[in-house]
Parts: sequence; structure tokens; C-alpha cells
Amino acid sequence: MFAVTILGNNSAIPTLDRHPTAQIVTCNDQLLLVDCGEGTQLQMARYKIKRSRLRYIFISHLHGDHYFGLIGLLNSLSLLGRTETLTVFAPPELETILLLQLECSGTTLQFQLQFVPLTAENQGVILEDKDLCVSFFPTRHRIPCYGFIFEVQKRKRKIIPEQTRAYEIPAAYFSKLQEGADYQRKDGLLVKNDWVTLPPLPGKRYVYCADTMYTEELLPHAEKADLLYHETTYLHNLAERAAERYHSTSVQAATLALNADAKRLIIGHFSSKYSDLEPFLEESRPVFENTDLAEEGVTYLI
Repeated sequence: MFAVTILGNNSAIPTLDRHPTAQIVTCNDQLLLVDCGEGTQLQMARYKIKRSRLRYIFISHLHGDHYFGLIGLLNSLSLLGRTETLTVFAPPELETILLLQLECSGTTLQFQLQFVPLTAENQGVILEDKDLCVSFFPTRHRIPCYGFIFEVQKRKRKIIPEQTRAYEIPAAYFSKLQEGADYQRKDGLLVKNDWVTLPPLPGKRYVYCADTMYTEELLPHAEKADLLYHETTYLHNLAERAAERYHSTSVQAATLALNADAKRLIIGHFSSKYSDLEPFLEESRPVFENTDLAEEGVTYLI
């Protein structure tokens, strides 16, 4: 399973029914948390997210609405008996912030907290785990901010049943064929792998564009995304304000998705000044039809 669950879809100030940014990426048997705004752990409980399956946390930048919920979540995980290492990918200053909070409260976590710093100089692949590859890239925001690409790679080749029967290859050998091995028959014939298998199916890509003003510099990273998330803090009549605050509008997010040839777009990070979110779709869909709101509690399959 490869999917994204929205825990928070609002920008800086929470509302009674919308929370600051947080998402769960599900990749088979593991969970990855992307940003951790205030109230994230309550949202995880509300939507029955199994915290024990959380392995990695990715923090895009150090504006509070993207990480103020993290220290509370870490403390709760420790109190609940977690012992497995938890890895946090974030701007390097976050390590200092969290360690200071733990020190000042006299808190010792019962698990190892591992930090991987994100800087513009080391952008690229930061995680390769099983079939998952994660890389990051800079966005255009008031402070250093990064987007993430989550890619599930199909590594196993596809068996062609009629061909394996024709060459009399036993089923017990299929796992090796899927890994790319040839088959040596007892009569001496070497059956080449590409005679009986097809290349792996293409992988799936989820691209998370964190806080950013509109910039076509993001196009190479968002290109042909199966699912693209892009912030839309404002409706398009406030495009000037969006630019001043290094944010984007509904039309700009849709334009990026269109130019990137993405398959699907979800938009979020809405300003709390808006109580009705439908106008965001009304502006986005004429530009990029396959657009949806990032609705809290909804899981989007990739």
C-alpha cells in the first residue's frame, strides 16, 4: 500500500475544525510522518494511526506550524514504551531545539532519536529502505524550506507464466527469476531471464511541495508525479500578498501541476481567514482538473 493521510491542512493558526500541517505517508508496513504541526498526536489518535509503526519523521522547515507538535509526540511515544530508534530528517537547528526542550524538562526518551540534517548543499536522496526511496529539494520560502519526493520502486521482474511453462521452469525458482537470475536446465539449456520475465512495473511518486511561493524551479522535482501536494495559502485575488509572504495561490498550484504533467493534485495549507474551502477548488480545477482538497482524515491512494 502506498498512500497519504492528511492530519492537518491549515496554515499558521489552527481553527476549530482545521489543524496545522501534518501528513502520514503509508508505505506497505511502515508509516512516515511529514511535518508535525500542533495537535498532530491527537489527530493520529482520532484517525487511528498506529504510532508503533512510525519509523521516520520529515520536517520541511522551522516555522512553528510545521513542528510545534513534535516534542509532545516524542514524549508520548516514550511514555508508551517505544524502544525502537526514530529518525528525524530536518533542518539542523531542530536537533538543538529538541535537545534543549528535553534537557529543560528533565526528560530522557526511552528510545534513540537520530537526526539527519537537511541543507541545500546535501539535497538529493536521504533514505533508501526496502522499496522506498526518499529525496528532498529546496522550495522558495522566507527561511530554508524543503519539499520531499517519496518513491516506491518496483524491483521485482514480472513472471510470464506461459513462457515459464514452455521452458519447464519449476515454480520454486520463480523468486530468483523475479530478482533477475537466469535458469540452467538439466539438459544444458540456459534460459535467459528476459525470455520468461518482463521488466518491473514503474514506481509510484508522491511529491510534497512544502511552503513556497510560485516558482518553476520546482517543475523538475514535481514532473510526472502520481500525486502532487502543493500549498495554496490564498485564493488568487491575494496573489500579491502570497508573493510577499512567500506562499502560493490556488491558481498557481494548479499551474505548477499542469506544467509538471502531474497525474493528480491535492492542495492544502489554507489560511485560517477562509472558512469555506470550495472556492479553492473552483479556482484550481479550471486550470488542472484532477485537483482535490487535502481534507483532514482522508487517505489518498497513490
